Amino acid sequence: MHLQAPPVESTLSEAVSVFVELRPRLFGIAYRVLGSAVEAEDVVQEAWLRWQRTDRTLVNSPVAFLSSTTTRLAINVAQSARVRRETYIGPWLPEPVDTSNDPEVGAERAEALELALLLVLEKLAPTERAAYVLREAFDYAYPEIGRILQLSPVNVRKIVSRARKHLSDDQRDSVNAAEHRKLLQAFVAAARQGDVASLEALLTPNVVSLSDGNGIRGAARVPVLGRARVANLSTAYPRFWPTVEAEPVEANGRSGVLLHRNGRPATFMTIAATCRGIHQVMWVFNPSKIAAFLHSRSCDAAVGGA
Repeated sequence: MHLQAPPVESTLSEAVSVFVELRPRLFGIAYRVLGSAVEAEDVVQEAWLRWQRTDRTLVNSPVAFLSSTTTRLAINVAQSARVRRETYIGPWLPEPVDTSNDPEVGAERAEALELALLLVLEKLAPTERAAYVLREAFDYAYPEIGRILQLSPVNVRKIVSRARKHLSDDQRDSVNAAEHRKLLQAFVAAARQGDVASLEALLTPNVVSLSDGNGIRGAARVPVLGRARVANLSTAYPRFWPTVEAEPVEANGRSGVLLHRNGRPATFMTIAATCRGIHQVMWVFNPSKIAAFLHSRSCDAAVGGA
């Protein structure tokens, strides 16, 4: 008996359905490896093109195939991005993404998502970063990660263990979301009022302020260290506190603030904190990163309203 091949439209429709279901996971992997929503979207788009071109009758596990494809593409982009970031002017921060409708951004759990942690992961080699992300955020087994990265499970265990050791006590000992929101609100209130003493009381002695502007006028081009310096900078910075409108947002699983100047979003800021206080203040001035955050909000809203 001759078996007729299924119509092309049917197989493509199935391919689309599978990809749409897995897309949040694929974006989540790429974003954590890259720290950039724009680059992650490009990776996911390329993974879709490869999924279309693949003989899917030979694919036993779509999730394994697409996770592997996405991870390898993200590693390649991360390697070239590292070179590009060497010419970045001033501190580089990951692009914040809206997480109001997807707190885990496609993952099993919201690990390796906070901006401060993504910044630490940026110091790792791309393969180390990918191994850590797949294990900690997506709960892949070591043999699965080994197949994706073409390494032995023993090597993967060593890589993940090494990555964990890079995380400082501050990252492991973060306050919960409610306490984080409270500290951020207190910080913004004190900064707006020019209350340096109250600000200093919220900060740890070794606090650092990082301003991502890529050369934009007014953004500090070096990290600002120490309680007094960060407090003084934060009251004058941004210089439009008297007229700025602060909008609470949720980004990367934590509270953030989008600062509007003349009705237009101009700055994103958030903090990292432990029970000892705020140890990191992060300001994003780069217009392309603000635009990427706004884009992630509109995408999130569309998903939420679907």
